[in-house]
Amino acid sequence: MTYCLGILLPEGLVLASDSRSNAGVDQVALVKKLALFEVPGQRVVAVLSAGNLATTQAVVTGLREAAGSGRYGQDLHAARTMYDVALLVGSKLREVIARDGNYVQPFGDPNGTFLVGGQIAGEPPRLFHIYSAGNFVEASDRSRFLQVGETKYGKPILDRALNDATSLDEAAKLSLLSFDATMRSNLSVDAPIDLLRYRADSFSSRNFATLEKDDPYWMALRKHYAEGLSRLVASIPPPPNLA
Repeated sequence: MTYCLGILLPEGLVLASDSRSNAGVDQVALVKKLALFEVPGQRVVAVLSAGNLATTQAVVTGLREAAGSGRYGQDLHAARTMYDVALLVGSKLREVIARDGNYVQPFGDPNGTFLVGGQIAGEPPRLFHIYSAGNFVEASDRSRFLQVGETKYGKPILDRALNDATSLDEAAKLSLLSFDATMRSNLSVDAPIDLLRYRADSFSSRNFATLEKDDPYWMALRKHYAEGLSRLVASIPPPPNLA
């Protein structure tokens, strides 16, 4: 499985994915699940994937091969809006599933899902969740984060702490804590974690980082959070004696 997260804020976007792929306890691999498509000064598009690895890789490879071709409806670099990008990714996903799905079905689920986030000059940053059917929903100021994959463990901290005033740096920390909670409860999610902090109107992916298991910042963040949570619990009065 996997876990991918996208957060839409007034300052920009935070996008993160893990790197674990497994088809059984003895078939574990590390796979990059965050693909970047960038035209400096014009657009930055990130495509994060979860689900059947062959399906999602076929979609991303198809997008890469068409990038720069100038073919409208196929070339991410020619898309006029992020809505058009979401349509394009959904269409490519339907194409791959229609081609391969019946052959894959006897052996497993052929479906995949995607988060697509970024900015194209002339509009603000946008974030979409694309379902296996190729349709999608968009994040908004009332629903600022979207998840795919193993979503349930990392959701509570986002529900509690994320709001309109959250900065990109704070959102990045919350993202990593969301991954920490997921990794503690589910062995199918693991580092390295790819993390992009995209500042609105920068049209650059320079704030991209990969955190390995032994990354000093990642280790310190997990340690500080665990210790802080323990101190907080210790500071709360015990429940009243109702006996």
